[in-house]
Amino acid sequence: MSFWRGKKVLVTGGAGFIGSHLCEALLARGAEVTIFTRYSSRGVAGAVDDMPKTTRAALRIIMGDLKDPAGVDGAVASQEVVFHLAAHIGIPYSYVHPLDVMQTNAIGTAHVLEACRRHSVSKLVAFSTSEVYGSAIYAPIDEAHPLQPQSPYAASKVAADALALSYWRSFGTPVALCRPFNTFGPRQPARAVLPTIIAQALSRDRISLGALTPTRDFLFVVDTVEGAIRVAESPDTLGEVVNLGTGIEITIGEAAAAILRVIGRDLPIETDEMRIRPEKSEVVRLIADARKGERLLGWRPTTSFEHGIAATVDWVRRHPGFLVQGSYHV
Repeated sequence: MSFWRGKKVLVTGGAGFIGSHLCEALLARGAEVTIFTRYSSRGVAGAVDDMPKTTRAALRIIMGDLKDPAGVDGAVASQEVVFHLAAHIGIPYSYVHPLDVMQTNAIGTAHVLEACRRHSVSKLVAFSTSEVYGSAIYAPIDEAHPLQPQSPYAASKVAADALALSYWRSFGTPVALCRPFNTFGPRQPARAVLPTIIAQALSRDRISLGALTPTRDFLFVVDTVEGAIRVAESPDTLGEVVNLGTGIEITIGEAAAAILRVIGRDLPIETDEMRIRPEKSEVVRLIADARKGERLLGWRPTTSFEHGIAATVDWVRRHPGFLVQGSYHV
């Protein structure tokens, strides 16, 4: 707790799903938290608007764009710790606009790294993604697993990760990579598979999904946040990549069945061709080896998939306007 008290912390992407939970946890530990989020004329939407009012009031919010180096530099100035989460994260979107995704995720990360180097931050925790591993060559997947991006999004994150580690090796910039597997929980938008299933299960008479057989390692957001905070606190993570996952793989079909059990409905599950990824782009198996995180940080997940789903469904029921399930969007 004392590590964070009074510490100035910047969270890029802090208005997003994981970022909003991270901001709450940091505020609870006594940090002074600033969010850097993409400008919108509608103001700060999404996860920040669903935070408690007292939490929102404690946050400083800067609007800008990762592709603007001056804006990023201004946000980083005077900060002690930076968590870099901001990114284009939609894999289907990366099929449609791959250059936009690369510019935001790779070049944007370069701007964050330069600003952190210029202003001598004490720690930069850059968020990676398990998508960089592609389909498992061996399982569970440890941090030494080859990187084999299967989408433009994954490729942009490989580039961002490599750049971040190069700044540690070249300039001594205090960088660590946090690589969570498939995080889920309250405030996650319907773009992701689990909230898509929840939204459909609560409002429709059937579930429409893409492929049902790929497996994922689903990690509850509270555990992701705890792992990221420990990555920031530990001096042993400098220049390191740390997986955050459960070591349990669940197929998309099994996840849908679990959600239906929690909600108490028995619905047919159908395949929607629009949701099928290109064959060579579909990651068919993801399962984490998170022993490095346990060894370096004493971290291990504490929330089961079933308890996480129950908590998420409960939150969605209490916020009926958050997930609006209509046609499929990238």
